[in-house]
Amino acid sequence: MNEKKSGASGKKNRKTGSRLNPKKKHAGANRRSTGSGSDEVPMRRRGDSKAGKARGRRHEPQPVYDHEVRFGKNEPVRLNKYIAAAGVCSRREADSLIEQGKVEVNGEVIREMGHKVVVRDRVVVDGHEVKPEEYVYILLNKPKNTISTTNDERDRRTVLDVIEKATGKRVYPVGRLDRNTTGLMLLTNDGELAHRLMHPSYKIRKVYQVETNMILSDEQITALRNGVQLEDGPARAYKVDRHPVLANVIRMSIIEGRNHQVKRMISAVNAEVISLKRVVYAGLEIDDLRSGKWRSLSRKEIFQLRQLVKLLDKKTLNL
Repeated sequence: MNEKKSGASGKKNRKTGSRLNPKKKHAGANRRSTGSGSDEVPMRRRGDSKAGKARGRRHEPQPVYDHEVRFGKNEPVRLNKYIAAAGVCSRREADSLIEQGKVEVNGEVIREMGHKVVVRDRVVVDGHEVKPEEYVYILLNKPKNTISTTNDERDRRTVLDVIEKATGKRVYPVGRLDRNTTGLMLLTNDGELAHRLMHPSYKIRKVYQVETNMILSDEQITALRNGVQLEDGPARAYKVDRHPVLANVIRMSIIEGRNHQVKRMISAVNAEVISLKRVVYAGLEIDDLRSGKWRSLSRKEIFQLRQLVKLLDKKTLNL
Protein backbone atom coordinates (compact mmCIF):
# COMPACT_ATOMS: atom_id res chain seq x y z
CA MET A 1 0.00 0.00 0.00
CA ASN A 2 1.39 3.35 -0.95
CA GLU A 3 1.66 5.87 1.85
CA LYS A 4 0.25 9.36 1.55
CA LYS A 5 2.76 12.12 1.77
CA SER A 6 2.18 14.60 4.54
CA GLY A 7 1.98 18.21 3.54
CA ALA A 8 0.59 21.43 4.89
CA SER A 9 -2.83 22.25 3.56
CA GLY A 10 -2.78 25.85 4.66
CA LYS A 11 -6.14 25.59 6.43
CA LYS A 12 -6.70 28.10 9.19
CA ASN A 13 -7.88 27.02 12.61
CA ARG A 14 -11.48 27.91 13.13
CA LYS A 15 -11.02 27.97 16.88
CA THR A 16 -8.85 30.78 18.11
CA GLY A 17 -9.41 30.61 21.82
CA SER A 18 -10.93 28.74 24.72
CA ARG A 19 -11.71 29.02 28.38
CA LEU A 20 -8.29 27.52 29.02
CA ASN A 21 -6.52 30.42 27.28
CA PRO A 22 -4.70 28.56 24.47
CA LYS A 23 -3.10 31.86 23.34
CA LYS A 24 -0.58 31.64 26.13
CA LYS A 25 2.87 31.10 24.60
CA HIS A 26 4.96 28.08 25.42
CA ALA A 27 8.46 26.89 24.66
CA GLY A 28 7.48 25.34 21.34
CA ALA A 29 5.29 28.15 20.04
CA ASN A 30 7.57 28.90 17.11
CA ARG A 31 7.56 25.33 15.80
CA ARG A 32 5.62 24.70 12.66
CA SER A 33 2.13 23.23 12.59
CA THR A 34 1.17 20.46 10.19
CA GLY A 35 -2.36 21.58 9.40
CA SER A 36 -2.54 18.48 7.24
CA GLY A 37 -4.63 15.87 8.98
CA SER A 38 -1.99 13.32 7.98
CA ASP A 39 -1.73 10.09 9.94
CA GLU A 40 1.88 9.48 9.03
CA VAL A 41 3.67 12.20 11.03
CA PRO A 42 6.85 10.61 12.43
CA MET A 43 7.37 11.07 16.16
CA ARG A 44 11.05 10.17 16.08
CA ARG A 45 13.77 12.42 14.74
CA ARG A 46 15.67 11.17 11.71
CA GLY A 47 18.15 8.53 12.74
CA ASP A 48 16.26 7.66 15.93
CA SER A 49 14.51 4.60 14.46
CA LYS A 50 15.86 1.32 15.76
CA ALA A 51 17.97 -0.43 13.18
CA GLY A 52 16.75 -3.73 11.86
CA LYS A 53 13.25 -3.38 13.26
CA ALA A 54 10.27 -4.75 11.48
CA ARG A 55 9.16 -3.66 8.06
CA GLY A 56 6.01 -4.94 6.40
CA ARG A 57 6.35 -8.65 5.74
CA ARG A 58 4.24 -10.95 3.63
CA HIS A 59 5.48 -14.37 4.70
CA GLU A 60 3.41 -16.74 6.81
CA PRO A 61 3.72 -15.92 10.55
CA GLN A 62 5.59 -18.65 12.38
CA PRO A 63 3.22 -20.35 14.85
CA VAL A 64 4.29 -20.55 18.47
CA TYR A 65 3.15 -23.58 20.44
CA ASP A 66 0.99 -23.13 23.52
CA HIS A 67 3.58 -25.12 25.46
CA GLU A 68 6.28 -22.58 24.59
CA VAL A 69 4.36 -19.46 25.55
CA ARG A 70 3.10 -21.05 28.77
CA PHE A 71 6.24 -22.75 30.00
CA GLY A 72 9.21 -21.53 27.94
CA LYS A 73 10.76 -22.86 24.74
CA ASN A 74 12.80 -25.71 26.26
CA GLU A 75 11.28 -25.79 29.72
CA PRO A 76 10.28 -29.32 30.82
CA VAL A 77 6.70 -29.59 32.04
CA ARG A 78 4.81 -32.35 33.81
CA LEU A 79 3.10 -34.72 31.41
CA ASN A 80 -0.36 -34.23 32.91
CA LYS A 81 -0.03 -30.47 32.54
CA TYR A 82 1.06 -30.86 28.91
CA ILE A 83 -1.95 -33.07 28.12
CA ALA A 84 -4.31 -30.61 29.80
CA ALA A 85 -2.76 -27.68 27.88
CA ALA A 86 -3.43 -29.58 24.64
CA GLY A 87 -7.13 -29.57 25.52
CA VAL A 88 -7.47 -33.34 25.95
CA CYS A 89 -8.77 -33.39 29.53
CA SER A 90 -8.11 -32.05 33.02
CA ARG A 91 -4.85 -32.74 34.84
CA ARG A 92 -6.59 -35.17 37.20
CA GLU A 93 -8.06 -37.08 34.26
CA ALA A 94 -4.63 -37.05 32.61
CA ASP A 95 -3.17 -38.67 35.73
CA SER A 96 -5.75 -41.43 35.42
CA LEU A 97 -4.86 -42.02 31.76
CA ILE A 98 -1.15 -42.18 32.65
CA GLU A 99 -1.86 -44.66 35.45
CA GLN A 100 -3.84 -46.85 33.03
CA GLY A 101 -0.89 -46.95 30.62
CA LYS A 102 -2.74 -45.06 27.90
CA VAL A 103 -0.05 -42.40 27.41
CA GLU A 104 3.11 -42.78 25.32
CA VAL A 105 6.02 -40.38 24.98
CA ASN A 106 8.29 -40.92 21.98
CA GLY A 107 6.96 -44.46 21.59
CA GLU A 108 7.38 -45.48 25.24
CA VAL A 109 4.46 -46.07 27.60
CA ILE A 110 4.75 -43.76 30.59
CA ARG A 111 3.26 -44.63 33.98
CA GLU A 112 5.30 -42.23 36.12
CA MET A 113 3.11 -39.37 37.35
CA GLY A 114 5.95 -36.88 37.58
CA HIS A 115 7.31 -37.54 34.08
CA LYS A 116 8.23 -34.37 32.22
CA VAL A 117 8.22 -33.54 28.51
CA VAL A 118 9.33 -30.68 26.27
CA VAL A 119 7.61 -29.27 23.21
CA ARG A 120 9.56 -31.42 20.72
CA ASP A 121 8.43 -34.70 22.35
CA ARG A 122 5.79 -36.85 20.61
CA VAL A 123 2.92 -37.50 23.02
CA VAL A 124 0.21 -40.06 22.23
CA VAL A 125 -2.92 -40.39 24.38
CA ASP A 126 -5.14 -43.43 23.91
CA GLY A 127 -3.74 -43.99 20.42
CA HIS A 128 -4.02 -40.37 19.25
CA GLU A 129 -1.12 -37.94 19.00
CA VAL A 130 -1.79 -34.71 20.86
CA LYS A 131 -0.13 -31.39 20.21
CA PRO A 132 -0.36 -28.08 22.00
CA GLU A 133 -2.36 -25.42 20.22
CA GLU A 134 -0.44 -23.27 17.75
CA TYR A 135 -0.70 -19.54 18.33
CA VAL A 136 0.08 -16.74 15.90
CA TYR A 137 0.70 -13.11 16.82
CA ILE A 138 0.44 -10.41 14.16
CA LEU A 139 1.27 -6.74 14.67
CA LEU A 140 -0.48 -4.50 12.13
CA ASN A 141 -0.11 -0.80 11.37
CA LYS A 142 -3.81 -0.24 10.78
CA PRO A 143 -4.55 2.17 7.91
CA LYS A 144 -7.41 4.67 7.72
CA ASN A 145 -10.92 3.66 6.65
CA THR A 146 -10.54 0.21 8.21
CA ILE A 147 -12.89 -1.43 10.72
CA SER A 148 -11.35 -3.13 13.77
CA THR A 149 -13.66 -6.15 13.64
CA THR A 150 -13.57 -9.55 11.97
CA ASN A 151 -16.54 -8.72 9.73
CA ASP A 152 -18.79 -5.76 8.94
CA GLU A 153 -22.48 -5.89 8.07
CA ARG A 154 -22.02 -2.92 5.74
CA ASP A 155 -19.23 -4.74 3.91
CA ARG A 156 -16.60 -2.16 4.81
CA ARG A 157 -12.93 -3.08 4.84
CA THR A 158 -11.78 -4.79 8.05
CA VAL A 159 -8.37 -5.43 9.59
CA LEU A 160 -8.66 -9.06 8.46
CA ASP A 161 -8.97 -7.81 4.88
CA VAL A 162 -5.73 -5.88 5.38
CA ILE A 163 -3.72 -8.90 6.53
CA GLU A 164 -5.58 -11.10 3.99
CA LYS A 165 -3.77 -14.44 3.72
CA ALA A 166 -1.22 -13.74 6.46
CA THR A 167 -2.23 -16.93 8.23
CA GLY A 168 -4.59 -19.85 7.74
CA LYS A 169 -5.62 -19.61 11.38
CA ARG A 170 -8.53 -17.55 12.63
CA VAL A 171 -7.16 -14.51 14.45
CA TYR A 172 -8.96 -11.71 16.24
CA PRO A 173 -8.05 -8.07 16.93
CA VAL A 174 -7.10 -7.27 20.51
CA GLY A 175 -9.26 -4.25 21.32
CA ARG A 176 -10.42 -1.69 18.79
CA LEU A 177 -9.35 1.46 17.02
CA ASP A 178 -11.83 3.86 15.43
CA ARG A 179 -12.27 3.58 11.67
CA ASN A 180 -10.07 6.62 10.95
CA THR A 181 -7.59 6.03 13.78
CA THR A 182 -4.38 4.47 12.51
CA GLY A 183 -1.49 2.65 14.11
CA LEU A 184 -0.66 -0.44 16.11
CA MET A 185 -3.12 -3.28 16.43
CA LEU A 186 -2.37 -6.79 17.68
CA LEU A 187 -4.21 -9.77 16.16
CA THR A 188 -3.93 -13.26 17.64
CA ASN A 189 -5.72 -16.52 18.39
CA ASP A 190 -4.27 -16.55 21.92
CA GLY A 191 -7.55 -15.89 23.69
CA GLU A 192 -6.29 -15.72 27.27
CA LEU A 193 -3.58 -13.21 26.37
CA ALA A 194 -6.07 -11.07 24.44
CA HIS A 195 -8.53 -11.11 27.33
CA ARG A 196 -5.93 -9.97 29.84
CA LEU A 197 -4.48 -7.27 27.58
CA MET A 198 -7.96 -5.76 27.29
CA HIS A 199 -8.81 -6.07 30.99
CA PRO A 200 -8.48 -2.72 32.82
CA SER A 201 -6.88 -4.32 35.89
CA TYR A 202 -3.61 -4.84 33.99
CA LYS A 203 -3.33 -1.13 33.10
CA ILE A 204 -1.82 -1.68 29.67
CA ARG A 205 -0.12 1.47 28.37
CA LYS A 206 -1.17 2.87 25.01
CA VAL A 207 0.64 5.82 23.40
CA TYR A 208 -1.05 7.95 20.75
CA GLN A 209 0.33 10.55 18.39
CA VAL A 210 -2.33 13.25 18.34
CA GLU A 211 -2.59 16.03 15.76
CA THR A 212 -4.90 18.80 16.95
CA ASN A 213 -6.56 21.75 15.24
CA MET A 214 -4.55 24.19 17.33
CA ILE A 215 -1.30 24.52 19.23
CA LEU A 216 -2.17 23.39 22.73
CA SER A 217 -1.13 25.80 25.47
CA ASP A 218 0.88 24.77 28.50
CA GLU A 219 -2.33 25.11 30.51
CA GLN A 220 -4.16 22.67 28.23
CA ILE A 221 -1.27 20.18 28.41
CA THR A 222 -1.30 20.43 32.21
CA ALA A 223 -5.05 19.83 32.27
CA LEU A 224 -4.60 16.60 30.27
CA ARG A 225 -1.91 15.43 32.69
CA ASN A 226 -3.87 16.31 35.82
CA GLY A 227 -7.16 14.95 34.52
CA VAL A 228 -10.31 16.19 32.82
CA GLN A 229 -13.95 15.42 33.48
CA LEU A 230 -15.70 13.24 30.88
CA GLU A 231 -19.32 12.07 30.71
CA ASP A 232 -18.33 8.71 32.23
CA GLY A 233 -16.00 10.08 34.90
CA PRO A 234 -12.58 11.71 35.23
CA ALA A 235 -9.73 10.73 32.90
CA ARG A 236 -6.07 11.69 32.82
CA ALA A 237 -3.11 11.13 30.58
CA TYR A 238 -0.29 9.07 32.03
CA LYS A 239 2.15 11.28 30.11
CA VAL A 240 1.96 14.07 27.52
CA ASP A 241 4.92 15.21 25.39
CA ARG A 242 5.10 17.80 22.65
CA HIS A 243 6.38 16.79 19.22
CA PRO A 244 10.00 17.94 18.75
CA VAL A 245 9.18 19.67 15.44
CA LEU A 246 5.43 19.90 14.83
CA ALA A 247 3.77 22.37 17.17
CA ASN A 248 0.23 21.00 16.94
CA VAL A 249 1.20 17.36 17.52
CA ILE A 250 1.52 15.72 20.95
CA ARG A 251 2.34 12.24 22.17
CA MET A 252 -0.19 11.13 24.78
CA SER A 253 -0.02 8.01 26.98
CA ILE A 254 -3.07 6.47 28.63
CA ILE A 255 -3.67 3.26 30.57
CA GLU A 256 -7.44 3.16 30.20
CA GLY A 257 -9.31 2.10 27.09
CA ARG A 258 -12.61 3.94 27.17
CA ASN A 259 -14.57 4.59 24.01
CA HIS A 260 -13.14 7.56 22.05
CA GLN A 261 -11.18 8.49 25.17
CA VAL A 262 -8.37 10.49 23.55
CA LYS A 263 -10.74 12.46 21.34
CA ARG A 264 -13.02 13.24 24.27
CA MET A 265 -10.11 14.33 26.46
CA ILE A 266 -8.86 16.69 23.75
CA SER A 267 -12.38 18.04 23.36
CA ALA A 268 -12.51 18.63 27.13
CA VAL A 269 -9.65 21.13 26.80
CA ASN A 270 -11.50 22.93 23.98
CA ALA A 271 -9.56 21.52 21.03
CA GLU A 272 -10.25 18.97 18.29
CA VAL A 273 -8.39 15.92 17.02
CA ILE A 274 -7.38 16.13 13.35
CA SER A 275 -5.62 12.77 13.22
CA LEU A 276 -4.91 10.02 15.73
CA LYS A 277 -2.30 7.28 15.52
CA ARG A 278 -1.38 4.64 18.10
CA VAL A 279 2.39 4.29 18.17
CA VAL A 280 2.92 2.10 21.26
CA TYR A 281 0.79 -0.74 22.62
CA ALA A 282 1.78 -2.83 25.64
CA GLY A 283 5.45 -2.08 25.04
CA LEU A 284 5.29 -2.87 21.30
CA GLU A 285 6.49 0.08 19.20
CA ILE A 286 5.50 1.02 15.67
CA ASP A 287 9.05 1.92 14.60
CA ASP A 288 9.24 1.78 10.79
CA LEU A 289 6.27 -0.54 10.20
CA ARG A 290 4.46 1.23 7.38
CA SER A 291 0.73 1.88 7.14
CA GLY A 292 -1.17 -1.23 6.02
CA LYS A 293 1.81 -3.53 6.68
CA TRP A 294 2.19 -6.23 9.33
CA ARG A 295 4.82 -8.39 10.96
CA SER A 296 4.96 -11.38 13.28
CA LEU A 297 5.93 -10.82 16.88
CA SER A 298 9.28 -12.24 17.89
CA ARG A 299 9.34 -15.00 20.48
CA LYS A 300 10.88 -12.54 22.93
CA GLU A 301 8.04 -10.06 22.38
CA ILE A 302 5.46 -12.80 22.94
CA PHE A 303 7.03 -13.89 26.20
CA GLN A 304 7.30 -10.28 27.38
CA LEU A 305 3.62 -9.69 26.63
CA ARG A 306 2.60 -12.78 28.56
CA GLN A 307 4.84 -11.82 31.44
CA LEU A 308 3.26 -8.33 31.43
CA VAL A 309 -0.17 -9.85 32.13
CA LYS A 310 1.15 -12.50 34.52
CA LEU A 311 0.79 -15.45 32.15
CA LEU A 312 4.48 -16.33 32.19
CA ASP A 313 6.80 -16.42 35.14
CA LYS A 314 10.17 -14.74 34.62
CA LYS A 315 12.08 -17.88 35.59
CA THR A 316 10.57 -19.82 32.66
CA LEU A 317 11.90 -17.43 30.01
CA ASN A 318 14.34 -19.30 27.78
CA LEU A 319 15.05 -17.01 24.84
